[in-house]
Amino acid sequence: MIYLDAAASTPVRREVLEAMWPFLTTEFGNPSSVHAVGESASTALAAARRAVARAFDVRASGVVFTSSGTEADNLAVKGLALANPRGRHLVVSTTEHEAVLRSADYLHRRHGFDVSILPVDTQGSVSVAALQEALRADTTLVSIMHANNEIGTVQPIGMLSDAAHAVGALVHTDAVQTVGQLDTRLGELGVDALSFSGHKLGAPKGVGALVLRGRLELEPLVHGGGQENGRRSGTESVAGAVALATALELAEAERAADGDRAADRDAFIAAVLSASPGARLTGHPVERLPGNASFVFDGLGGEAVLLDLERRGILTSSGSACAAGSTEASHVLLAIGLDEDAARSAVRFTWGRETTGAQLLEVARSVGDITASLRALGA
Repeated sequence: MIYLDAAASTPVRREVLEAMWPFLTTEFGNPSSVHAVGESASTALAAARRAVARAFDVRASGVVFTSSGTEADNLAVKGLALANPRGRHLVVSTTEHEAVLRSADYLHRRHGFDVSILPVDTQGSVSVAALQEALRADTTLVSIMHANNEIGTVQPIGMLSDAAHAVGALVHTDAVQTVGQLDTRLGELGVDALSFSGHKLGAPKGVGALVLRGRLELEPLVHGGGQENGRRSGTESVAGAVALATALELAEAERAADGDRAADRDAFIAAVLSASPGARLTGHPVERLPGNASFVFDGLGGEAVLLDLERRGILTSSGSACAAGSTEASHVLLAIGLDEDAARSAVRFTWGRETTGAQLLEVARSVGDITASLRALGA
């Protein structure tokens, strides 16, 4: 099997399992308890928080553990906007994850915020000029994802942040796809808040985090016992936090040691385009994730391509796993100017460091064979 759906999820790493196992078994205490078992859990939770903070070059108090990237996005958009009311204007882009788009819509419907939705160009990039035009004196928050989960385009987040900060707005970025693949230290990106998810990094599903720079106010979504410094109540998942920190440390160490992973990506893209006439790359050809290649296959159904690939032991997807089963065309692909038929022909290939260049070229040959067969059948 060749697994090329890493943007949806990754396998839990052995090192992560070993690190979290004690907190699923013998070290089962509640970190808020004051006895020895609770104190052991509290110590582990604090160590995990410090490890995550180091990776992003922030204070440990700036790390809020959540159940997912989706929750972290919700907490960032709603929590920052409601707690820092310099105005009631938000800016997002049209290709954001639904967690951001629906959070912004909630603030519009329930709290009277104005929401400006920035367009993208045909490669999925947000223009700094478009952001500057949208910004207002009452803009309280700009939320632009670091890289898109479907088409892989990496945004010029530093320049976008500079523009937003020039009018006094806060900046959040959804970095679910980039943590562990790119430099995501908050100071380097220039953002005030960043969300990410463990299961994209080799941690289990069910844990993520919101990372904050400085002493930002954050309105909690969940009220109760005041855990996470009052920003997310509920007994913390110590095992999840340990898993997240371990996976993040491993990913960051490997990223620093990596060569140019983009070379394999570019060779794969060239091979698919050569082997499959009618294929078109979606997203930016250069400013894209090192493990992402996404295509549309004009005149074909993306599901048919996916099924034939799976028969050959190649697992991939048609786009965001969060929209699986939807009959609607991807809002991301429509935003870059594709019509609905083209959007429904999309196939996304995403992979991690364990995937070799030779495997990618094998997949490209399979894509060529499959699309040729489907075209011959008139599929």
